[in-house]
Amino acid sequence: MTTVEQVLEALKVVKDPEIPVNVVDLGLVYDVQISEDGVVDIEMTLTSVGCPVQDMIRADAELAVMRLEEVTRVNVDFVWTPPWTTEKMSDDGKRQMRMFGFNV
Repeated sequence: MTTVEQVLEALKVVKDPEIPVNVVDLGLVYDVQISEDGVVDIEMTLTSVGCPVQDMIRADAELAVMRLEEVTRVNVDFVWTPPWTTEKMSDDGKRQMRMFGFNV
């Protein structure tokens, strides 16, 4: 059966085009649930409400996770509570942001 760790690893190819860091290290992925029949439900947020690339990020996330064996469907649900902050970022994500000149 597909694991949460495998899903998170697959999601590391998904990036916000405005920020050169993947959605996992940015701390945008809040929850991953996997059913026995291979349906993956992802709850995530974006750095801002009304992000113009929301549909692109959703499609990229769905495609990335669908590549995993045993995954039959992917549902991405965007939530806005709790709001995203830089404190949700991984240490690696913060390091990457600093490399690109962002102050985090």
